[in-house]
Amino acid sequence: MKFHKLVEVGPVALEPWAEQELEQYANEIIRYDTLPETNEEIIKCIGGADAVLVRTYPKIDAEVLAAVPNVKYIGMSCSLYSKESANVDIAYAEAHGITVSGIRDYGDQGVTEYVIYQLVRILHGYDYPMWQERSLELTRLKVGFVGMGTSGRQTAAALKMLGADISYFARSVKSDLEEAGIHYKELHTLLEESQVVITCLNKNVILLGAEEFAKLGNGKIMINTSIGPAADLACLKEWCSHSDNIFCSDTKDGLGTEIAEEFMQLPNVICTDASAGMTAQAYDLLSRKVLDNIKAYLQV
Repeated sequence: MKFHKLVEVGPVALEPWAEQELEQYANEIIRYDTLPETNEEIIKCIGGADAVLVRTYPKIDAEVLAAVPNVKYIGMSCSLYSKESANVDIAYAEAHGITVSGIRDYGDQGVTEYVIYQLVRILHGYDYPMWQERSLELTRLKVGFVGMGTSGRQTAAALKMLGADISYFARSVKSDLEEAGIHYKELHTLLEESQVVITCLNKNVILLGAEEFAKLGNGKIMINTSIGPAADLACLKEWCSHSDNIFCSDTKDGLGTEIAEEFMQLPNVICTDASAGMTAQAYDLLSRKVLDNIKAYLQV
């Protein structure tokens, strides 16, 4: 079984070997190397295709799906955490017999390395002003995680191995973490007691507002590894106005795209605007998972 026509709506980040393998699963493949900007352009790109590949952008909403009735499969070449956070209207797709598949857990190692890198350079003053008067190890550093998905778990385990004192806030207590000596705390308690806070939340989940920043206080380090902001941007901006606070995000998306440039001018905000998770290994794993989803759907 093959797709009749598959359309890549903009760059989908597949490795060349994966693009070559993809030829086995469709009679025709149309690839667009730029993102369409309007629904009209998206609809024109998809046309009469029965399969679509898309990354985080553009948004494939109900209006688009209603206008391309031949589509039966949408492969998301990006993380799919929930229906609500997806750039595809999954509820509409499910109601109209369209299968939507996404992937997860392909860029976590790079995130862990990024967090350790930033903490070491800040604590020791390597190519960045040292956080406190004397150089600090990770040993006994109080690190609180907000969110405990795959990348959070992996990063917490690595920091614990290096001697940090780890706690976490999540939707539920994780028995395996408790057994490993990584303990749950209520959010306000965690913020108040942590020296470093690492946010690892799903896309569009904002947990930190005025009350949370009041509990967090100043003289702290925050590292956001979420796909987008994890905090109310006005509150984050106010917190970053205190020079003894340090905020890190690997990408502008984590700062909030609408004010990212303003944030990046602050000396205590570190943003390289390069996704820590998207390494060569991550692109390879992403490609494998996208193809696995397609093969499962086609039963090949």
